[in-house]
Amino acid sequence: MHFYWTGLAADLLRAGDDTCRWMLEAASNGDVFAAGHGERGNDMPVLVSSSSAENVDGGYKFSGHKSFGSLTPVWDWLGLHAMDTSDPAAPKIVHAFMKRDTENYRIDKVWDALGMRATASEDTILEGAIVPDEYASYVVPVGFAGANLFVLGIFAWADVMFSHIYCGLARRAVELTRENLSSRKSVAIASGEYRFHPELQHGFAEMVMAVESIEALIEKLAADWSEQVPNAANWAPETAGGFAARIVSAKYQATEAAFKVVDQAVDICGGFGVARGGELERLFRDSRMGRMHPATSPVAHEVVAKIHLGIDPDVQPR
Repeated sequence: MHFYWTGLAADLLRAGDDTCRWMLEAASNGDVFAAGHGERGNDMPVLVSSSSAENVDGGYKFSGHKSFGSLTPVWDWLGLHAMDTSDPAAPKIVHAFMKRDTENYRIDKVWDALGMRATASEDTILEGAIVPDEYASYVVPVGFAGANLFVLGIFAWADVMFSHIYCGLARRAVELTRENLSSRKSVAIASGEYRFHPELQHGFAEMVMAVESIEALIEKLAADWSEQVPNAANWAPETAGGFAARIVSAKYQATEAAFKVVDQAVDICGGFGVARGGELERLFRDSRMGRMHPATSPVAHEVVAKIHLGIDPDVQPR
């Protein structure tokens, strides 16, 4: 979660925008950045918000309930977004960074989840926390209309990294399954070894092929993004839209494949693979969490379809 901010700041700088240069300087001095985008009842985080931002003298006052705040115990800055509705006809999304010593917020330690137990992704309750103007980086229109490089880059860095993380998780499941098949013995197989069972070979091959496919997909997307970022100022709308569709598609493909790979690993490795405290049991729980990260399956399919069908993603009703 820290790198999804520092990576974005570096991209902005490469594109000629030094708005977030200060983030790179702070990170180089050891500061840790986290994300405050998750909100109950909001399936389009970053683009819309259930939190409020009120323009006050010298900054913005933020109120709202943020969930899934990874790095809660250690962050120095919380990147967040909220909606300024002072002009109901033209609501805005305010993107800002709140320093840890800011007043009028609290952290609820509610993180007791199926997976990702080590992230301490606690809730953050904003109760009129004021962020100075210098750390209110962007104020943009609500929805895809406000998807400048900063907004699109959030998804690029978050979703491509999510994809790589879960691809790595799937790769580890392949390694564990290989070790399991290479060491298990069977009194019911002539060779005495499970790795000679044709159906287990079939399942293992599917795992390997799935990982290789998603690795290729996300590596290509990451390379294309990095190559095009310096030209972002001249992007046509279809270029940004095309990247948005590819980004959410890759994340969906990677996390779905990772879950299926780990599920297959549990089937192949048998009952001992689900023993509490075992690595494969933890991977199974963690792999399920990937499907909940934005963009979720419904949103990914919606974005991809609308972009490719030429439908305004902001059109209502959805």
